[in-house]
Amino acid sequence: MTVANTNDVRQFHPRARAAIDNPQIRQNFRRAMDGLMDKRRTAFEDWDLEALRTLGANVRQNALAQLPELLEQLEARLIANGVTVHWALDGDEACRIVAGICKARNARTVIKGKSMVSEEMHLNHHLEQHGIEALESDLGEYIVQLAEETPSHIIMPAIHKNTGEISDLMHEKTGTDRSTDVEYLTASARQQLRAKFMAADVGVSGVNFAVAETGTLCLVENEGNGRMTTTVPPCHVAVTGIEKVVPTLQDMSALLALLTRSATGQHITTYVNMISGPRRPDELDGPEEVHLVLVDNGRSGIYQDDELIDTLRCIRCGACMNHCPVYTRVGGHAYGTTYPGPIGKILMPHLIGLDEGRHLPSASSLCGACGEVCPVRIPIPDLLVRLRQESVDGDHLHPAVVSGHGAKREWKESLAWQTWRLIHGHPAAYRLGTAMASRLRALQPSRLGAWTRYRTAPKLAGRTLHQQVRERRS
Repeated sequence: MTVANTNDVRQFHPRARAAIDNPQIRQNFRRAMDGLMDKRRTAFEDWDLEALRTLGANVRQNALAQLPELLEQLEARLIANGVTVHWALDGDEACRIVAGICKARNARTVIKGKSMVSEEMHLNHHLEQHGIEALESDLGEYIVQLAEETPSHIIMPAIHKNTGEISDLMHEKTGTDRSTDVEYLTASARQQLRAKFMAADVGVSGVNFAVAETGTLCLVENEGNGRMTTTVPPCHVAVTGIEKVVPTLQDMSALLALLTRSATGQHITTYVNMISGPRRPDELDGPEEVHLVLVDNGRSGIYQDDELIDTLRCIRCGACMNHCPVYTRVGGHAYGTTYPGPIGKILMPHLIGLDEGRHLPSASSLCGACGEVCPVRIPIPDLLVRLRQESVDGDHLHPAVVSGHGAKREWKESLAWQTWRLIHGHPAAYRLGTAMASRLRALQPSRLGAWTRYRTAPKLAGRTLHQQVRERRS
């Protein structure tokens, strides 16, 4: 599994303190987050939001319950449509697949649409090691790439920078005149990228949803770069996590209504791209060949746990980040991970292990804001509690499923000893501690009684979803 910057993950606390001490970072995020929260609120004004959230949660839960069958159906439909399907166990294998496709076409340049899975794979770095230039075409990703940084937000990668900082960066890297005119800076970036689109050998994109019923890849965006990336180069390679599949186009429409409003406060994005295959003989544009790389990278492990499986419902809207009191104060780079914020705190431990990401589940006040705004009702606070238990000494209700299980045990034992010594060394503290413990024990509800959910997801018995699909087909 490809892992980068794990030292950064372990340095969450000093990075967070540095971000809090940086007034410009806090101002940038406060202004941006306030705007996004207002837009989301306005976008849902005429909707029954809670009913729509329930619908979205049911769609995602239903898809996960039959995920092996849907993956099998998706592969069959895509192949019938002329798409080549690849399966990757982890990020390293996914990178090798994409690089192999590029080499088979003697490609030297790749233009990329926005894709968090490609960030998860560290695809750009891998391609550069093989002499292949990979250029980001999403404006935010382009800015981040110029700055030699990683995205700070899954929807708005450069949200941590203000207009002045972007102007200075573009002037330094591309010669653009310094300006506070956003339209001028955007037009300059578009002009710089246009020639790259036309000359690229391969286009790489992500996938928002993959529809099993029709073998359709859906990609939503606002800049047109996704459409250019998937149609202008002669070869299009889409990369996606295996959990993005949905049964039908009707299911996808419900999720689109939630995704765009939750992410940017839009009723619909400017572009909704529906890709079902390469260019046909009677068509004038489109790629000669289309590939889909289905990336597991730890998702099969998440899928086999009846509680943590809810992590895979995520539609990558970023609403949990926009409302999180921790993320909005420290920003995405403090986490040192591909996915920051609340969703990152429950997803990244599966990708990098709790030994590296031991601090992530604890980087939360458990205020519940992330769970309240999640469009598909992921119980993020409950999953954070579960991961905290796994990072210390386990959860007696569930088997350990995350690598690095118990990574904080020594810290916990040391803290417990210090607390015991303090309480038992002072009579007043001892009386207060025992009284509080008795009261908490009386008030604590049964975990199982307070939280029951219907589960139909099949267990894989240690197999990956790809292995189960293959066994079913044979």
